Amino acid sequence: MRIQWFPGHMHKAGKEIKAALPDIDVLIEVLDARIPFSSQNPMLARLRQDKPTIRVLAKSDLADPELTHRWQASMEREQGVKTLAVSTRQPDKIRRIQPMCAAMAARRQASGRVIRCMIMGIPNVGKSTLINILAGRAIAKTGDEPAVTKMQQKINLGDDIILSDTPGILWPNLENRNSGYRLAVTGAIRDTAFEYDDIALFALDYLLLAYRPLLQQRYRLTNPPADAGAALTEIAARRGCLRAGGEPDLPRAAKLFLTELRAGRLGPLTLETPEMAAAEQMELEQQRAARAGGENVFLHQQV
Repeated sequence: MRIQWFPGHMHKAGKEIKAALPDIDVLIEVLDARIPFSSQNPMLARLRQDKPTIRVLAKSDLADPELTHRWQASMEREQGVKTLAVSTRQPDKIRRIQPMCAAMAARRQASGRVIRCMIMGIPNVGKSTLINILAGRAIAKTGDEPAVTKMQQKINLGDDIILSDTPGILWPNLENRNSGYRLAVTGAIRDTAFEYDDIALFALDYLLLAYRPLLQQRYRLTNPPADAGAALTEIAARRGCLRAGGEPDLPRAAKLFLTELRAGRLGPLTLETPEMAAAEQMELEQQRAARAGGENVFLHQQV
């Protein structure tokens, strides 16, 4: 499966972000704590250079706490990067973002100048809710559907800090197939862009390895399923997702499973580890190098 979902306003926002970055003092990138690697925007990694950055791991109440700590330690090895794991149930913790911005741009504040911050994140990661908590009032529109925010806006947070909001940016080509699946599993991509059972089988493959007890407890699976297909079939039976004649309705069972996973009803879980991310990134770089080598050979033959 190759997911392609890139609304026109995201292309425009990408250009606007690139133009605005030179004037920004601190970047705030909101990530999904369940997929810290897959919810990062590669465009930002290329454009950021050494600009101070706060990576906010949102929805941390839905993520595996041990893996969240490992992800924070891994990210903070990068120069100029600080992290903060939050959930919308922790408004006081979210408000720490403002003093963190001030500390990371201390020289600018000491000179009496306004600190300019920019917040960004993939669709449906909870960015608008964070903005409303920071601002102390309802400014940004919130919703469960991806791509709710479509216009940039500037918000005065007080204490000489101005926050620029951006639409949720999902990069145009999801090179990493696994990241595309994880984004779909967590709800960052509209459900119309994929088949429920395809995405559910990907999630079940991973959960059977990493979180089998959570699956067994939630769906009362008496015998460990042999594979993801068997697990989905048993979930269908357990939850009454059946067609006429007792045949399992797998798409319906898959939708139910994904809805419960996204809501945290299976328990706290994280769909990728720092080690998985490093291996997948290396594989991507090897693929790019192979493609570049093939193109060079083709051009040489043409000459």
